[in-house]
Amino acid sequence: MPTRLLQSISLRLVLIVPYVLLLVGLAVALGVLSYSAGSRALSTVSGQLLLETVGRITQAVDRHVVGSSAVLESAFPEGMPAPPTIEQDFHDIRNRFWVATSIHTDPNDYVYYGNEAGQGLGLHRRSSDEVELRMKLRADEHRAIYRYQGVDGHLEFVRRETTLFDPRTRPWYANGKTTDGHTWTSVYIDFGTLQLVATRARRVLGPDNEFAGVVATDVALKALNDFVGRLKVSPNGIAFIVEPDGNLIASSASANVVVLPDGSYGRLQAAESDHPLLKASYLTVRDRIAVVSDEKLPRVFEFVDPEGNQIHAAIDRVRDAAGLDWVTVVAMPASDFLGDVIENVRRTVVLATIAVMVAVAIGLGILSWVSRDLRSLAAVASRIGDGDLETPVGIVRRDEIGELARSFERMQDRLRTDRLTGLANREALLQQLQRRIERARNDRRNPHVGVLFIDLNRFKSINDNHGHEIGDQVLQEIANRLAHSVRAEDLVARYAGDEFVIVTDNVTDRPALDQVRLHVEAVLRAPLTTPQIAGLGLSVGGAIGGALYPDDGDSPESLLRHADHAMYADKLDRRRSEPSGVVRFPQRP
Repeated sequence: MPTRLLQSISLRLVLIVPYVLLLVGLAVALGVLSYSAGSRALSTVSGQLLLETVGRITQAVDRHVVGSSAVLESAFPEGMPAPPTIEQDFHDIRNRFWVATSIHTDPNDYVYYGNEAGQGLGLHRRSSDEVELRMKLRADEHRAIYRYQGVDGHLEFVRRETTLFDPRTRPWYANGKTTDGHTWTSVYIDFGTLQLVATRARRVLGPDNEFAGVVATDVALKALNDFVGRLKVSPNGIAFIVEPDGNLIASSASANVVVLPDGSYGRLQAAESDHPLLKASYLTVRDRIAVVSDEKLPRVFEFVDPEGNQIHAAIDRVRDAAGLDWVTVVAMPASDFLGDVIENVRRTVVLATIAVMVAVAIGLGILSWVSRDLRSLAAVASRIGDGDLETPVGIVRRDEIGELARSFERMQDRLRTDRLTGLANREALLQQLQRRIERARNDRRNPHVGVLFIDLNRFKSINDNHGHEIGDQVLQEIANRLAHSVRAEDLVARYAGDEFVIVTDNVTDRPALDQVRLHVEAVLRAPLTTPQIAGLGLSVGGAIGGALYPDDGDSPESLLRHADHAMYADKLDRRRSEPSGVVRFPQRP
């Protein structure tokens, strides 16, 4: 009997072990398949997210510094000879400086000029109609500070500086004097604001093509640092801009200016940052950015940090003809995305093992079902990677794969939505506008699409006087007000900063679009009613420009550009309609 029992147990083991191994093998195979498909899908999405983010930073840098060239050309147009002395052309120089600081008031609100005689003239814009003039007409005199309003307003003396300022001893003057064309100074700390600043300069020649002086403009980098600081790459991801020598320009993870042991302020070296991921990312790319001739950018790459974490990163480089050379880096831990995938795989393996034990046929069916949806997710991820943010996932399930599908949908929604206002962002606006244009081309009854470009009035003043928290609440109320002032099928988007865009295809001609514009103007003029700011008695209003497809353009970019120009024309018309002060020629100091 015992012998028969042992034989029976052994036989059962022989029958059960292979079956158990088969079940485990099937479960493992299913887990590997789930992990592989999910990893490929997330790798595609994360790579695209990295490239998109580093591209957005590069574009932000370009937009931030590109205006400085126009400022210098407006202040001293190429080929215009400098006068022997500033006082000879004082009126014309002052008017050109006024125009130059009107082009990009943020960040180019200061333009100045120095010559070989030691004279200096600088114009700092304090508001849209008030400036500060800093002038010295002799090398041995201290600069006099004046204020005036209007392009040709009367100079009002404010004070005279106590320290002697000689433009010929300044780094921007030395750089401009020894360089043909435009040149950038090194990034430095403005000890008035404790923010980073870069100066763009260009030499100016006299009537006989001899060197006469240097014209320059400051580019404040605070807005750029704020932009990078607001980026949300992933739960633990970071983004930063750094010079090739390792000095931080902007960062979402740490300050770019630090207090030194002696109490003074200095710039932060990325290699000395207290943020582990920022430091590890910089040390990884340090040797790469030292190769100036590297043309294969932007680039996505992976590395392992000192703690053994897998990191996904992307790098790009911003250069211009004036010598600007900055590097943008975006990095995020793989665990920010793979953690959910691993958990999903673990649950899928358990469910698959139970399903296969119940019946092999059902298990095979589940495997096919899971594989099909994962392939669908991979296909959706590939289309998202190509920039199509409107692709529907089309998977409705209550299990882990459904959760993964909803994660993709939430990711799409984040990429389409402005985080502060909940409106569509710029990328979603461009895609929706393109679709409406294509639909209008085939609509014989109403082949029109209307675009309204809105720029809020007095928003900068609200930000400056009441703080960014109040400014954010103003933007949120205006966004909610705009969203409820149009039809449900119309599109309201936040374009940038305090700029909004409304797209409507319920217009048959320009008068109909003007009616919508008048309605929106009335909506914007109403006082702000959010509880936190209602007591401040604030209102904004806005300048609005319109464009009509196909009359004003046949692409999203052309329509937005036309509407933008119309908005600026509206803003200028409103300014001209305001009473102006007495215009007088300036008195010599």
